[in-house]
Amino acid sequence: MEIGTALERLMARFSALAARAARARGLPAEEVDEILQDVRIRLWKAHPDSENLERLGASYLVKVVSSAVVDRLRRRRRADTNLDAANEMTTVPEALQVLPPDIIERDALAERLEQALATLPANRRLVVQLHLEGYGRDEMAGMTGWTEAKVRNLLYRGLEDLRECLRSDGGPTNA
Repeated sequence: MEIGTALERLMARFSALAARAARARGLPAEEVDEILQDVRIRLWKAHPDSENLERLGASYLVKVVSSAVVDRLRRRRRADTNLDAANEMTTVPEALQVLPPDIIERDALAERLEQALATLPANRRLVVQLHLEGYGRDEMAGMTGWTEAKVRNLLYRGLEDLRECLRSDGGPTNA
């Protein structure tokens, strides 16, 4: 069987499932077709033999869709933030802004925040950074593939760890 035929048969079998998975991860309905096309390309590149495509299951396809959705959301977010990338590197996120009168103090506070974030466990750090960038819990859950409850728990604990780290450092935290 030809690779194109096998790929189309696979997509026909699982396209509804793939579309649901894309929407469940927060992708707007108008972009689902683009994600399905991206999934086709990823499958074609990863499995050049039609025999391999025949053996793929629904769970594998959902993982490919999730990966494509997260990549799309990251690209969109990156495009939005590239406009202010130079300024953003030295500014404190709005959620923690103290607005010190001196630029040196503000930069020092940004450095303290970066150091405190680096002490958090990886999964808590990821959720706290996304929160500080303005993402909601549902968006974070869609991006990470975790449940909203897990994201909420990691965020709560991560913010508490961050506050404690900043308090132990001796500076103001507005907590």
